[in-house]
Amino acid sequence: MSQNTAEHPSPEGSAAEAAPSTDASIEQALTDTTPAPEPEKTFADFGVRQDICEALAAEGITHPFPIQSLTLPVALSGQDIIGQAKTGTGKTLGFGLPVLQRVVGRDDAGWDKLTSPGAPQALIVVPTRELAVQVGSDLTAAARTRNARVATIYGGRAYEPQIEELERGVEVVVGTPGRLIDLHRQKILNLSQVHAVVLDEADEMLDLGFLPDVERILSAVPDKRQTMLFSATMPGPVIGMARRYMSHPMHIRASSPDDEGATKKDITQVIYRAHPMDKDELIARALQAEGRGRTIIFTRTKRAADRLARELVDRGFAAGAIHGDLSQGAREQALRAFRNDKVDILVATDVAARGIDVTDVTHVVNFQAPEDEKTYLHRIGRTGRAGKRGTAITLVDWEDVPRWSLIDKALDLGVPEPVETYSSSPHLYADLGIPKGTKGRLPKDKRTHAGLEAERLEDLGGPESRSGKGGSSRGRRSGGSRSDGGRSHGPRSGGSGRSRRSEDRPGRQSREQRGGDNTAGSGESGEGRPRRRRRRRTGGSGSAQGA
Repeated sequence: MSQNTAEHPSPEGSAAEAAPSTDASIEQALTDTTPAPEPEKTFADFGVRQDICEALAAEGITHPFPIQSLTLPVALSGQDIIGQAKTGTGKTLGFGLPVLQRVVGRDDAGWDKLTSPGAPQALIVVPTRELAVQVGSDLTAAARTRNARVATIYGGRAYEPQIEELERGVEVVVGTPGRLIDLHRQKILNLSQVHAVVLDEADEMLDLGFLPDVERILSAVPDKRQTMLFSATMPGPVIGMARRYMSHPMHIRASSPDDEGATKKDITQVIYRAHPMDKDELIARALQAEGRGRTIIFTRTKRAADRLARELVDRGFAAGAIHGDLSQGAREQALRAFRNDKVDILVATDVAARGIDVTDVTHVVNFQAPEDEKTYLHRIGRTGRAGKRGTAITLVDWEDVPRWSLIDKALDLGVPEPVETYSSSPHLYADLGIPKGTKGRLPKDKRTHAGLEAERLEDLGGPESRSGKGGSSRGRRSGGSRSDGGRSHGPRSGGSGRSRRSEDRPGRQSREQRGGDNTAGSGESGEGRPRRRRRRRTGGSGSAQGA
């Protein structure tokens, strides 16, 4: 492996025993009694209901991951939990299964004793729309044979269907802070009998400025409750919030003895110093590496995501874009197409970093160096999930080398100065397993995916749809959408932007109708100031940064 690669190899295992040389020794070896390995535990072994186990088995899920094994006994007992594990290790079922198990369903004993039958008994708060959809989908699948209804509540969709769902009755609500607060203020969301609250990706919620909203939600639920807080990282503010709102929580940190590094051992990390004018060609060749499956490419700006997605489509790849300038319908269209294998490349800003849970993402590409180490971890955590291996490729611009050096030092990757790399560099082909002779255009005989247009675009009826923001004409384009006609997109910094998301902020509908956010990067779907219309020259060929 060349010097530009940071890999956390799997342990080699125990040393091989000396091979017996005679038939007698072979016989002796076969007759030696050694303790049989303990059978791998199932969810039923931890006390999970049979109907939930059957639903999980139908999804091919039979054995819990480490974070789930540690969490389930404690969570099922009703104790408060601080759960910490690396991205992609299965935190969702760690808190989701106890929540589903402990609610009282319509056919369960005690239903008639509820103070408000049909009002939510459990509340799961997440920072982004995409994560809400993912968590809601996972819990709905787990509750398929359980008499527990799950509702997913988030911005960007019309209020009416969500109101109707709540009025019909639900046991578990998954939602983003702003929409939850909106519906609670309207006295539609009844939180009076919530006995379990989950804060998922708590560090992200704090980074996005959601702490006041989270506090408002926690003050609206009964004091006597179970609170579970889950996060990949545990910065000081998260610990402070836990001390304030939790009662004697148990801190559960799941990690393998052979995986103590900041990044998961199942992810091979390759870092290159690349020239902006050569990035498109480099990526197009890397996308033809042997064994490459679903791939996520992260860009710093919305404009860059659109431009790169269109460029890849022109080169014959099945790609789609997802970012905050698209309507919620277009964003969900791209995610569905990605999960349904109609496109195998998703070009995204950090809006997708917390909401994509697809176990067979083989490659993640950072088009530019992330803003900080936390953003880097969450990005590359989209691959190497559920015990599978993955590859993370990071392209560092010359001017971003100092920033990358800080990330490298914080994560101890050992690549402070990435090797200079071009699309024709021999080590690129060797590191990534690219066949010799590969060029930056996908051959016609390898174009096997239907593309984004094959996935239906839904009109969700939200404020974005009414304003025409990111409308259907955008969503139908295979290469994503052209971002606001080349107008200014505000700050171009990616990473851990602190702007609050408009779709998740209460009482900001008019702002959404005017065009929503004005930020890029991880806060690109956030609440921004009203967009200023200004003329801007759009000449030039468009740099690889898309700026």
